[in-house]
Amino acid sequence: MNRWIFDSLWLIPTIPLAGSLLILSVNDSRRPAAVALAITGQIAALTLSVFAFLPTLHTPGFRVVQNFTWFTFGENALRLGWVLDPLAAVMLMMIALVGLCIFVFSIGYMAGDKNFTRFFAYLSFFSGAMLGLVIANSLLLLFIFWELVGFASYLLIGFWIERPSAAAAAKKAFITTRIGDMGFFLGMVWLYHSSGTLLFYDEGHGCVENAGLAMLGVSATFIALLIFCGAMGKSGQFPLHVWLPDAMEGPTPVSALIHAATMVAAGVFLVARVYPLFSLGASNGVTPSLTVVVWIGVTTALMAALIAIAQADIKRILAYSTVSQLGLMMVSLGVGGVVAGMMHLLAHGFFKALLFLGAGSVIHGCHGEHDIRKMGGLHRLMPVTFSTYAIGMMALSGVPLFFSGGWTKEEILHVTAHWPASPIPYYLLLAGVVLTALYMTRQIIYVFFGRQRAASERGHESPLVMTMPLIALAICAIFFSVVLAPAWPWLHDYLTGEPVRFDVARLIQPMLFLSLVLVGAGVAFGVWMYREVGAQDGRRPADIDPLEFAQPKLFRFLENKMWLDELYGYTVIAFSWVAARLSDWMDRYFWDSLVRAFGGLGQLFGIVTKGFDERGINAGVDESTIGARRVGRAISRLHSGQVQTYLSIIAIGVLALLLFYAWLA
Repeated sequence: MNRWIFDSLWLIPTIPLAGSLLILSVNDSRRPAAVALAITGQIAALTLSVFAFLPTLHTPGFRVVQNFTWFTFGENALRLGWVLDPLAAVMLMMIALVGLCIFVFSIGYMAGDKNFTRFFAYLSFFSGAMLGLVIANSLLLLFIFWELVGFASYLLIGFWIERPSAAAAAKKAFITTRIGDMGFFLGMVWLYHSSGTLLFYDEGHGCVENAGLAMLGVSATFIALLIFCGAMGKSGQFPLHVWLPDAMEGPTPVSALIHAATMVAAGVFLVARVYPLFSLGASNGVTPSLTVVVWIGVTTALMAALIAIAQADIKRILAYSTVSQLGLMMVSLGVGGVVAGMMHLLAHGFFKALLFLGAGSVIHGCHGEHDIRKMGGLHRLMPVTFSTYAIGMMALSGVPLFFSGGWTKEEILHVTAHWPASPIPYYLLLAGVVLTALYMTRQIIYVFFGRQRAASERGHESPLVMTMPLIALAICAIFFSVVLAPAWPWLHDYLTGEPVRFDVARLIQPMLFLSLVLVGAGVAFGVWMYREVGAQDGRRPADIDPLEFAQPKLFRFLENKMWLDELYGYTVIAFSWVAARLSDWMDRYFWDSLVRAFGGLGQLFGIVTKGFDERGINAGVDESTIGARRVGRAISRLHSGQVQTYLSIIAIGVLALLLFYAWLA
């Protein structure tokens, strides 16, 4: 066994993080050096990830843990550690590979940006933080990298800080995810108080192992729900999803990095990592915390899919698609399909990165235009982008057989159909499959088919440095289905630790035909509805969406994101504004007046004590001193040194005594 890779596991996140610091020290004019450092660091991380992945292939249930003491306080020691298991290994591979493709794509996309080197420094920092999160064997260490990921996303979303919309989006993302992270932090503190450890695996005594779980009791449900708050924020689950679509204000490679394989996947990964905590005390696979996960997930999936239908920004459509797919993954985890959810997360990382980079290629070819209503006919002008984008569209829509997303969605539908608590999530997910195919068909017709409109008249294919990552990700989206197909479910068995079995008969499943029907219905309905986009049909104006023409109120409702931002504006934000104004008033007029009043009382007391001190104590002491001085002077006169004076005093004293005795007698 190659022990060196286990001892060197910490290098996987460290190399990109160190590269980020080196790039920040590079002058802005030395762009090749910045690119070389970023790409080299990512290649090194990918290479080490491959070496870490290989040992996990040989032993079912493989897990290697390295724990160490960070510091001690009293008799207690706070321990951190790294873990390498199949879950961490495949996440390392996917994050490093997708990140490398995004890094290469960014060379062409960001070529004209004045802060080119700083952008690559932020990318490397983000990549290192995400890789560290994946291999953490401590909830505390995971939380540290979790916050570094959040900080890096703030820098990347607000990269074009000179744009007010980008600055606002970065603040919105940072604050919204902090709300979820507060719950995460409280859950972590509660978990440590109850179990005495934050290590996941520690020779049977970790917080997700039997001995640690046995110490939690009924508090496990509340701890799990608090930790899930953090997952809701990072993975854009309702009601903390509002930051994710606005994050499109960042450069497109940032959208691909955050919304495809990395940051938004962190919440799903967290739930999968601590799943024994969520499932503790399950009755027929159902617990209160898992039930909450299911309903939050299905609400998010359906809501985001509906909103995506009415969006016009090419990136915003994909953003809501990401929210919907993350909800789908959460449903899978909640119904007990941890492996199905993780398989979809991995497949989604490839094809959603492909779609975002493809959108970036379209934006680049259309000279910065984002509105799909101003595009059209680009399949002739951008053949490589169109071909790869079509592959990503079919993978996202869930077309089975040749596209990875089809197999993973089929697996999620299968496990959801057998959830004993309720059949409603299953039927809602079926509707979500149709909606996904519909809004992706709408998008691809608007962008690549029909007549050329304003933005696409001067459209052109992107350079090779941008199209090569598209081709690589498209190949991954197709060939990844090989290890997902039921005939040879290699990835499923790898994650569960079961021996891999090949059986062609398992390809024929009722759910497969149902998926085909649902996807076909969504695509067919989309083609029928949007077949004449851009054309004047005598009834509908050419610049009006067919759904908007048919159902203007519904379209406006979805176009405005179900008025959720406005609802938050009139409730949460308004309450926060009122609370802030009240706090300001209290600070200015109440607390400040109270402090001034106490200050006045202190001054008055000082004046009184000063007068008493000066006119009473000081005067008394001064007079006593003067009297003592006078007495001393009088006495000093008696000590003149003249004998006759002393004899006179003695004579007077004797005479006084004689008179006193005579009076007594």
